[in-house]
Amino acid sequence: MRRFINYLKESYSEMTNKVSWPTWDKLQSSAILVMVASVIFAVVIFIMDYAFQNLMSAIYTL
Repeated sequence: MRRFINYLKESYSEMTNKVSWPTWDKLQSSAILVMVASVIFAVVIFIMDYAFQNLMSAIYTL
């Protein structure tokens, strides 16, 4: 149990003193970048799925 408590204390110390946390502005810009990239990726996947669906429908109706 002592090792676990020591681990928690060291983890807390590292998270508060050694980790460099991003500023609020940098965090917001990174979040916006991730959201925009996710939307672009979703649109590309949708276009590929739609094209493949039409291609397969054309092949099956032959």
